[in-house]
Amino acid sequence: MRLRHIEVFQAIVQTGSISAAARLLNVSQPNISRVLNHAEQQLGFALFERRIQGMSVTAEGRRLLPEIDDLCQRLQSITQLTEQLRRGEGQLVRVGAAHAFGQMVMAPALVTWRQQMASVSVELVTEHFSTLCQMILENQLDFALVFGQQVDADLLAEPLFQSSMVALLPRHHPRHEPVTLQWLCDNNLLMMQAQDPLGRVLHRALRDKKLNPAVSLSIKTYSVIADMVLAGGGVGVVDLFTACRYAEQLKLLPIAQPLPFEVMLISRRDQPQSQSTLQLKQVIRNRLWEIARQCEVQFIRS
Repeated sequence: MRLRHIEVFQAIVQTGSISAAARLLNVSQPNISRVLNHAEQQLGFALFERRIQGMSVTAEGRRLLPEIDDLCQRLQSITQLTEQLRRGEGQLVRVGAAHAFGQMVMAPALVTWRQQMASVSVELVTEHFSTLCQMILENQLDFALVFGQQVDADLLAEPLFQSSMVALLPRHHPRHEPVTLQWLCDNNLLMMQAQDPLGRVLHRALRDKKLNPAVSLSIKTYSVIADMVLAGGGVGVVDLFTACRYAEQLKLLPIAQPLPFEVMLISRRDQPQSQSTLQLKQVIRNRLWEIARQCEVQFIRS
């Protein structure tokens, strides 16, 4: 039996007649008769006995009723589930982020998104780039927010935001104008590691200028660079998001030679994204631009 046969069969059982079944299904009476006749021809036996007082289910039809009732309940459950999915209910979105995005970007973005999608659960993991990529490939994450760099061929990289790194100075440092790379090197520049996504940009710019910072310390975590500037260990170069986190404790200044970076979302190339995921992406994008505007205000104050 086809689903349409089952639908008509159940409607006639519920209503007792072809005309009432037609009204229930909002179709014409001949349409119901045609589907019923086709079902009986396909099956090779009658489902109903036609009587003056109405339709009576045959013995064969009664044997089918428990299975058909069970199937109809399952179809109703599927309909309810698809409606829940359409509204985003009962879903789980698994998100990863580079450490620099955890506090300033992801935390407020998730608060905003949860206000819009209260029925959707979310898991957040902060890790280094290589770990996040592996977790996506192993289907442990739906997507991740990272700094731009080359990704595996099975991953899709979606650019979200572009900007330049900024300099961090002690809060009461007398300098107010943009700083050069030479000036940073002369004032104990705390270095990012060369293999780091932003570190590559900084190291390449220093090589182009033939500059060698006096400080030999190489740091992987951007917030540690900020903490060391705060402790009086020198000056630093970080992304906007780390800089904004320390805006009340340190001085933020533009760098005369742009040190560009890109923020991107990575996900599996072969998997479509849910409506909930797309909405969360837009919230994250809005948060990135909000932070950029906050940094502009800090530059003006400086």
